Amino acid sequence: MTELAKEKFMRLLSEQLDRVERLKLEKDFVKYKALPQIIIGVVGGDGIGPAITGQAQVILESLLKDEIESGKVVLRTIDGLTIERRAAEGKAIPDSVLEELKKCHVILKGPTTTPQAGSPWPNIESANVAMRKELDLFANVRPIRVPSQGIDWTFFRENTEGAYAVGSKGFDVTDDLSIDFTITTTQGTKRIVEAAFEYAKANGKTRVTAVTKANVIKTTDGKFLRIAREIARQYPSITLDEWYIDIMTAKLVDEKRRTQFQVLVLPNLYGDILTDEAAEFQGGVGTAGSANIGKRYAMFEAIHGSAPRMVEEGRADYADPSSIIRAAAMLLGHIGFTDKEAILTNALDTAQREKKVIVTGRTDGATSAELSAYLLEIMGF
Repeated sequence: MTELAKEKFMRLLSEQLDRVERLKLEKDFVKYKALPQIIIGVVGGDGIGPAITGQAQVILESLLKDEIESGKVVLRTIDGLTIERRAAEGKAIPDSVLEELKKCHVILKGPTTTPQAGSPWPNIESANVAMRKELDLFANVRPIRVPSQGIDWTFFRENTEGAYAVGSKGFDVTDDLSIDFTITTTQGTKRIVEAAFEYAKANGKTRVTAVTKANVIKTTDGKFLRIAREIARQYPSITLDEWYIDIMTAKLVDEKRRTQFQVLVLPNLYGDILTDEAAEFQGGVGTAGSANIGKRYAMFEAIHGSAPRMVEEGRADYADPSSIIRAAAMLLGHIGFTDKEAILTNALDTAQREKKVIVTGRTDGATSAELSAYLLEIMGF
């Protein structure tokens, strides 16, 4: 048994060393302004995904009307990323769908179902995880804004390493010992920390907070923090703040302290936990958008699931589209339309504050179409 464990570990080690060599060959970020045409792929997903993503597409079509008519921007619908299709082909992303995704520059993606133990679906990998790997979307970016509470946070969660990188490749050494792994590379850490500092610089932020558990997880988290300190020296106008993940979860609910945080950068697992906590201040995960950014591709999505029960109960049209619409706003900013991003973000903030149109997820509330119509009204369409 221990010899088999050694073989598995050596195979894992070899895979990660090969990955490091590929990271060393990475090119720079794509420059959208230099592109003759920007292709936006719109993927409905499954469950409530098509219903809410359709509303986000309506808003994008309104905000980008001139650019679409001139041919500068193309919105391309990509079907097939459903649990039924993925299960039939036994793949997290069907080959033909992946081929279409790679023809786009940025992707707006609705929720997709990930099978759980006991579900009727085969145990296929999460479409999100597969897309991050296939398109090398290393930065998961999640903004949380609650102006009335002085909250304006942007989280940069490393997306391809940490505890999730090889989460399915741990093994039982013996009946009494099970081992999992966490991965931290110099190249992977540098690019996520640099992305956080570049965002801070571009958006007039003065503080970047690195969140680790480097006092206990000394090698991998220690490397993450050490590299963050090295990169921080290249940005003298921005302060590097250091917090441990356990106390950081407490400080987000500290009314005096939490307003001081601006941009936060953290490894995969900690980012997953902290961004869900942070979303609660804004109204829950249903209100928060998410970006997954690489140097060649970027994917923007809602941070909640596909809610198949809502579909089964006939309530898909009453699902809250706020999260995917916030993701659409982030997409606009990423490809250079920061003015349009601000217009849409302000409309979402206004709707959240005024509560004239309230989506409850049930028939006692507004439909997703009614909310998107209200947002268009606020924006003057």
